[in-house]
This record gives sequence, structure tokens and C-alpha cells, in this order.
Amino acid sequence: MVQTKPQAPGAVTPKTKIQLFSGTYFAACTLGGIIACGPTHTSVTPLDLVKCRRQVDPKIYSSNLSAWRSIYAKEGLRGVFFGWSPTFIGYSMQGAGKYGFYEVFKYYYGEKLFPNMNKTVVYLGASASAEFLADIALCPMEAIKVRMQTTLPPYASNLREGWSKIVSKEGYAGLYKGLYPLWARQIPYTMVKFATFESAVAQIYKQLGRPKESYNSLQQTGVSFLGGYIAGIGCAVISHPADVMVSKLNSDRKAGESAGSAVARIYGNIGFRGLWNGLPVRIFMIGTLTAFQWLIYDSFKVYLGLPTTGGH
Repeated sequence: MVQTKPQAPGAVTPKTKIQLFSGTYFAACTLGGIIACGPTHTSVTPLDLVKCRRQVDPKIYSSNLSAWRSIYAKEGLRGVFFGWSPTFIGYSMQGAGKYGFYEVFKYYYGEKLFPNMNKTVVYLGASASAEFLADIALCPMEAIKVRMQTTLPPYASNLREGWSKIVSKEGYAGLYKGLYPLWARQIPYTMVKFATFESAVAQIYKQLGRPKESYNSLQQTGVSFLGGYIAGIGCAVISHPADVMVSKLNSDRKAGESAGSAVARIYGNIGFRGLWNGLPVRIFMIGTLTAFQWLIYDSFKVYLGLPTTGGH
């Protein structure tokens, strides 16, 4: 059973028998990652759809509102949420790897392998390692999603059709042709997401002037939400150029063209400024998304009687 120190009235009290850093604990964190990431990413599909299309063709819509009006008028609500199925499956799998492996690597790097290492370095290393593995699960679904959302008429009308078309024409390798730029986007993103979150939460408790354990579960998850939003803004900015390139590569990479050649050709066409198309939308999307992911993830941990993340 988890051992705890005496706590102030109203503080979070563990109510389960999940042993910290046990296999069950890491499995619970993995499940929490699925719950936190799959539904949240799916809920912002309308934003993601317009962002991806404007990254590929900045002139396609005059604004986000005009985009949604146009899509809804032609295709209804289904059109506004087009690409939701690969989004849900892909980011559920990614969430499992991202959060589950982060907890594993944070424990082994920080407690077993490098116990005297600076905590921020541990957070950065653990999150990078976790995202490297999580993106291998995400990549096929991301490839299908981007092709569905960025081509008009759509490359495929649903996940099954998209999978079949890519595999039949390009083999299974076609599902992974965006893996390197995906790593380039997601690994820095996740390093910022976790390290900034951990630091932000620690600073929030420091500014509040009381230890984390003296606050109740609602207050602690509120801190998680605020720390998540702060982290999300940094995530959006640092990963945006790679996000644009992922969209371009999945929609415009020629058959047999190497990743390096494709990146050079696309950059030659859009320039440095083109790498920042759609940034304001992405800041709003990722900030909100990250905040709710941390809120859901830590609420799930609290529900199981586990401590929230960070602030120790």
C-alpha cells in the first residue's frame, strides 16, 4: 500500500492499494494517457482540419470561421469533424505511450540510473524517450489523417479506405514516410510539454507558499490545468515549423523522393515564413488541449488514489 506522511485536513488521501512504480501503477498511467489524449485530440478535430488545410494552402480560406461555415454548408457536421477516426485511434495509442513510458522512464532515469541528475534533465530525457516510442504507434494514423484532411477532394472518405489505398499503392512503408518529421515535431513538443509542466507546477506551489500535500484534490487538479496551459503555449511554438512540414510531406511528397529532398523542395517553395502558417490557431488549440490533457490525466490518477503529477 502507498505510504503517506501525515497531511493537512482536506488534503488528498490515497484510497487504493496501487503500489507506486509497480507494474499496475505504470499500467494505470498508460490508461490515463489514453483517456487524456484520444478524446481531447478528437474534440478539436474541427480546428485541426482547418489548420492542416491552411498550412498546405494558405489561400484556401479567408478565416477559420469562413472555413467552418463553408465546410458545414457543403458537408454538414460530418465534414467539420472529418478525420476524427484516425485522430482518435492514433492519439489514443500515442497517449498510452507518451504518458505510460514517461512515468517508466522518469522513474528509471531519476531513481535507478541517474539518482543525482538534475530533475529537469530527467524530465527532458524521459519525455524524449517516451515520445520516440509513442510516435511509432501514432505515425500510420497521422499519415492517413493528414491525407484525408489536406487533399480536396479527400484522398479517402474514411480510415479503412485511407489505410487500404496507402498500403496498396506504397506498401506499409507509406504509412511511415512522415515518421522523421513527426519525431522532429513531437519529441521537442513533448520535452517542452513535460519539463515545462513539471517546472510550472513546482513554481505555482512555490508561489502559493504551501506544500502540494496541503491542498485538496480539486485544488491540485486546478494547478495541473494551469500548468498544462502554460506548457501548451511553449509546445505549440517550438513544434510548429515541424507540424507544417509534416502536413506538407504527407500531402506533397513525391513517390521515391527522399525525406531530405522533399523537405528541401518544400522549404524552397514556402520559405521560412511559410513554416509559421496557422500558428495562432495552433497556440489556442494546443494550449487548451494540453491543459485539459493534464487535468484529465491527473484527475484519473486522483480517482485511483494516486498523487497528481509534479510539485514534489
